[in-house]
Amino acid sequence: MASIGEFDPLHSTVPATKIEVTVSCRNLLDMDTFSKSDPVVVLYVQGIGTKEWREFGRTEVIDNTLSPDFVRKFVLDFFFEEKQNLRFDVYNVDTRSSNISKHKDFLGQTFCTLGEIIGSAGGRLERTLSGIPGKKCGNIIFNAEELSNCRDIATMQFCANKLDKKDFFGKSDPFLVFYRSNEDGTFTICHKTEVIKNTLNPVWQQFTIPVRALCNGDYDRTVKVDVYDWDRDGSHDFIGEFTTSYREISRGQSQFNVYEVLHPKKKGKKKKYVNSGTVTLLSFKVESEYTFVDYIRGGTQLNFTVAIDFTASNGNPSQPTSLHYMNPYQMNMYAMALKAVGEIIQDYDSDKLFPAYGFGAKLPPDGKISHAFPLNCNSEDANCVGIEGVLEAYFQSLRTVQLYGPTNFAPVINQVARLAEEVTDGSQYFVLLMITDGVISDMVQTKEAVVNAAALPMSIIIVGVGPAEFDAMEELDGDEVRVSSRGRYAERDIVQFVPFRDYIDRSGNQVLSMARLAKDVLAEIPDQLLSFMKSRDIEPRPALPNTTNKCQALNMCI
Repeated sequence: MASIGEFDPLHSTVPATKIEVTVSCRNLLDMDTFSKSDPVVVLYVQGIGTKEWREFGRTEVIDNTLSPDFVRKFVLDFFFEEKQNLRFDVYNVDTRSSNISKHKDFLGQTFCTLGEIIGSAGGRLERTLSGIPGKKCGNIIFNAEELSNCRDIATMQFCANKLDKKDFFGKSDPFLVFYRSNEDGTFTICHKTEVIKNTLNPVWQQFTIPVRALCNGDYDRTVKVDVYDWDRDGSHDFIGEFTTSYREISRGQSQFNVYEVLHPKKKGKKKKYVNSGTVTLLSFKVESEYTFVDYIRGGTQLNFTVAIDFTASNGNPSQPTSLHYMNPYQMNMYAMALKAVGEIIQDYDSDKLFPAYGFGAKLPPDGKISHAFPLNCNSEDANCVGIEGVLEAYFQSLRTVQLYGPTNFAPVINQVARLAEEVTDGSQYFVLLMITDGVISDMVQTKEAVVNAAALPMSIIIVGVGPAEFDAMEELDGDEVRVSSRGRYAERDIVQFVPFRDYIDRSGNQVLSMARLAKDVLAEIPDQLLSFMKSRDIEPRPALPNTTNKCQALNMCI
C-alpha cells in the first residue's frame, strides 16, 4: 500500500505541465529520383547524467514533399528546473518498416532544448538542419503549446456517513487519502485530508489540488480513495476504499458521487456485509490558473544575474586547494554551479546578456574593496555575452583582483533589486545566482535587502561551495519561516539555498552533479514567479505572434 506520510501535491513529481510540440520542415533535400522525398521526423531525448539518446517518438511519414507539416505531435513533460536536451533527426523513408535505420536516407538533424522552444517568441523556434557535409539541408520549425488541461485547479469537499467504528473507547478518527493510478497499475499518493476526531460522520474541509496531480491530465484515469482511522502511533486502521475518476468528480454533487466504502477482506468473509459507510462529494469547482509557461509565451523574460564570492577564505586561485583553482582539465565548483544553473535559465532570456558581479575583492589599481564589481571590468555595462562569456569574465577576474573580504551579500542584492524595481509590469523577472564559500558577514543588512526584494519581480539562488558550515544561510531560505527585518516579514519566499556538496556525484561525474544541482535550485523559480504575478494581479500577455524575421531567428539560436 502506498505511503501516507507527509507530502505536498503542488510540488510532487508530477510534471509542471505537458507541452505539445508540432513539427514542420521547409526545403528538405530531395533524395528520390522520380518524386520528392517522403520525410519523417524522429525525436530523441537525452537522459540526465547518462547522456544516452533514446527515441521518444516519431511523426507520420508524409509522401512526396520537401516542406511537410506533420500532424502527429510530440507531447513532452516540461520541467523548468531540468535541461531537457532534444535531438530531431529527419529521414526520407523508402518503406513503412518500423526499423527505419535500414530503409531510409538521412536528411539532416538539429539539437535544442525544450526550454529553447518554449522560450522563443510565441513558442516558435526555427532551426537550420545540418549533418550532411556540403549540403543545405533546409529548416525545421517547432511550435510549442501547453496542454490546457494541465492548468486546472480543482476545489472539492467530502463528507462521510456511518463509517465503521474502529476505536475501543470511542468512535473513529477518519481521514481520506487520494491516489492517482499509474500506467503500470501502481498508485501514487496525491492528497490527504485532515483527521476529524471521534466521529463516524465526518465533514472534511475543502481542499484544492492541481488536476495534473489528481489524474495527470487523463480525466478518465482511476482515482482511488482510502478511508483510514487515525492512530497516534501511525498504525492507522484501514476502514475501506472506493474508486472514482476526475471526470466523475467533476459532475459535482449528485447521486453519481455518493460512494460506498468497501473493505475487501470483510466483503469476502461476511455474507451479510454491505459496506463500511459512504463518502459523499459535497461540492466541486474547477478554476483555470495561469502557469509559468503562459507568462513565458506571453513574452516575460528571465533576467539572469551572477554574483561570485571573491573573499580570501576561498584560497589562492593558483593553488589546487583553492575553491577558485583554475584546473585546465576540469571546472571548479564555482564554474560548475554557474554553468549548471545558467545553461537552463539562458533559454528564457532572448538577448543572452547576463550581468555578472564579484564581491569581497580588492580591485586594481588602488586596492579598493568592492562588494559589487563587474567581472568584465566595465563599470558602465556589466553584461557578458552568454554563459561562456560569464565564465570567461570570471576566470579573467581571478587573474586581476586580490581576494579579500568580508562576505557582504546586501550590496549585490540591492544592485539587482534596483533593476527589478524599474520593471514591475510582468515583462521581466530577475533571478540572482550567488555562489559563496562562507558565512555572510552582513546578515542584518542582507535580511533587510531580501525583505525589500520580496516585493519585486525577483528570486535569489544561493549555492554554498566548499566544506564550511552554512547553517546561518537557512535563515534566508523562507520555506519554513519567512525572512524578517525590523519587524517586517518578506511577503514572498524568494530565496533558495543549497550546499553544492550535497549534489556531488561520488563517481566524479560532473555532468550528473550539475544536473542534480540545477534541478533542485531551479525547482522553486516557476512558483516564485507566479506568486509575484498573482500578488500584483498581472495576467500574462497574449502569446507573441509566431512570425519572426531572420535576424530574430538567428538571435534565438546563438
